Formats: sequence, structure tokens, C-alpha cells
Amino acid sequence: MRNLRLMMKEQTPLYIFVGVLFLVGVVFGALIVSALTMDQQQELSDYLGNFFVTVDQQSLPAAPDSYWSIAALNLKWIGLIWILGLSVIGLPGILILDFLKGVLIGFTVGCLVSQYSWHGMLFALVSVAPHNLVLIPVLLVSSAAAIAFSLQMIRSRVLGQRRTPVTRPFTMYTILSLVMALLILGISSFETYVTPIMMRWVTPSLVQAVTTLGLQ
Repeated sequence: MRNLRLMMKEQTPLYIFVGVLFLVGVVFGALIVSALTMDQQQELSDYLGNFFVTVDQQSLPAAPDSYWSIAALNLKWIGLIWILGLSVIGLPGILILDFLKGVLIGFTVGCLVSQYSWHGMLFALVSVAPHNLVLIPVLLVSSAAAIAFSLQMIRSRVLGQRRTPVTRPFTMYTILSLVMALLILGISSFETYVTPIMMRWVTPSLVQAVTTLGLQ
């Protein structure tokens, strides 16, 4: 465990780098919303309106039915990052995944705010923010570890620098990824069991907003 903490401390510059890359993705995703055409914005508004009505009247699927699908989706990010970190050519893919995750979150929040103002922001705070407060750091830590391992392979195998045993770095890298996967399972439970309840708290106001917009 001490070696794991030391490894994470040494990777602090990488955490900053992937964090900035993620934030750039968030900004880019939010800007995409403003670039949508009027027809696209109307289609998006109709979709969100139907979704809010469904949540308010019918609720979301039962937790046991949705937990593993949510957990599997989140674990795929960790698994893909781990695999990309094992290969030299996978380094750009890790950066793309971090940027893409930022774009998805920025676009989601941007859509909600642009369509429903503070109602949309409130919905984003209960549906997007809570689990991502843990999920995003998990992904960024995994990405930094993957980049560090990939760079070590580049220096050792490609650039011909002094070869060091790969067993220990690989073990530490894999252990860290497994720890992050366990955290993913935990946050997936929150997203499955708690987030829908929080969403139902605010959907009545959003349904009212949808109705008001439809009457205008």
C-alpha cells in the first residue's frame, strides 16, 4: 500500500495534465450545444421533455435490473484504459477517452441548462454531479497510471534505455486498476439506487417547465 501511495504521488503532474484535458473536453462539449441548429435543439427538447415525464410518472427501471448495466458501462472505461496503457500505441487513445468523457459531461449539462435554465442546472446537480464526483477522479487516476506505465514501456523498449524489470510496475499498475474498479462498483450502486430518487425530487418542476414551454 505504501508503494501504491508513492506511485500515485510521483504521478501528480500526470493527474494535472489529464485533469486539464478533461476540463477542455467539458468546455468543448458545452460549446457544441450552442452550435446545434434550431431543429436539433427542438428534437433534443422533445426528447428531454418525454424523459422527464417518464421519470415523473413511471419512474426508472428497478435497481437490480439496471445496476449491472450501469456498472458494466463504467467498468468498460477502466478496462479500456488499462488495456491501452499496456501498449505503446494506446497512449493517444487514453487521452482521447479523457477528452471524450469531458465532452459527454459538458454536452449533457450544457443541454439541460440551455433548455431549462436553473431547472436544468438543478437536475444536473442531482443526476450528473453526485456520482461523477467520484467517477471522474477514478478515471483520471486510472488514466495517469496508464500513461505512466505506457511511457515507461516506451523508454525501456522503444528508446532503448536501461531495461528494468516490468513485473513490479505491471503489478502496481494492475493493483491500482483493480482498486479503481472496486470504487466503480461502489459508485455504480449510488448511481443505481440513490440517483433515481434524487431525480424524482426535481422532475415535477421540470415537467411543469416543459408544460409551460409547450404552451408558449
